[in-house]
Amino acid sequence: MTLTGTFTAMVTPFNTDGSVDYPALRDFIDWQIENGVEGLVPVGTSGESPTLDVGEHLKVIVTTVEQAKGRVQVIAGTGANSTAEAVELTRQIVGMGVDASLQVTPYYNKPNAEGLYRHFSTVADVGVPVVLYNVPGRSGKEIPLHVVQRLARHPKVVAIKEAAGSVERVSAIRDCCELTVLSGDDSLALPMISVGASGVISVASNVIPREFSEFIRLALANDLVAARDMHHKYYRLFHDLFLDTNPICAKTALSMMKRIGPTFRLPLCEPAEEIRARLAKTLTDYKLI
Repeated sequence: MTLTGTFTAMVTPFNTDGSVDYPALRDFIDWQIENGVEGLVPVGTSGESPTLDVGEHLKVIVTTVEQAKGRVQVIAGTGANSTAEAVELTRQIVGMGVDASLQVTPYYNKPNAEGLYRHFSTVADVGVPVVLYNVPGRSGKEIPLHVVQRLARHPKVVAIKEAAGSVERVSAIRDCCELTVLSGDDSLALPMISVGASGVISVASNVIPREFSEFIRLALANDLVAARDMHHKYYRLFHDLFLDTNPICAKTALSMMKRIGPTFRLPLCEPAEEIRARLAKTLTDYKLI
């Protein structure tokens, strides 16, 4: 399997009553595809997956696959900190038309290295291609390099999303195995690609899908001068989308852009007014609102 380019870590739009806004989701998917992204990642962290029930979780994935109509790849978030739950969610997407599943490092329970290996390999045994998701800032646990190396031998482990803030990890992974690496940090996309990453699972592409996709295509084409110019141009947006816990700023920005509504599910809520004001200025400066 080839995973390369820009994969949007999609937000999940909600109606004012907190229910999933499926018409807005379909419109958002079309807008993303029309603006050149290579893939969509529903119900990951950016999709507020911890607060979606199982039925909603699966319906968002089905809606994404149906609306995408094979135009882009779909990596569905079906991870959990319970191996049994992750296995069951992943079984539910077999035959659904997804290209891969995104499997987050089990959070809160902080398994040891052998537990991590058994967790990911058990999910991979379901048969859906797996993208590992290394995000110690949220999970409290890094996937050790030797565990990544072991997991890379599993025929269904196809890639890893690196969101640990380390460019060096990309080089280390590429040095020890043939696993595809996708950046999980927009502001580190360029240096990660320069040392071997194949693309990005991006938050910023929720807001600027056309510009971000072009930026990544330039980097992958080794046009580092043009890619560096785009990095510098959009760096402030990359930064300001993380002024608050993701996806608060991304959803707030999209609401200001009239793409989705402003609703969150607790425990997430709207940002403080000073953050909202700074975000509005940034969007105005980029002529997004």
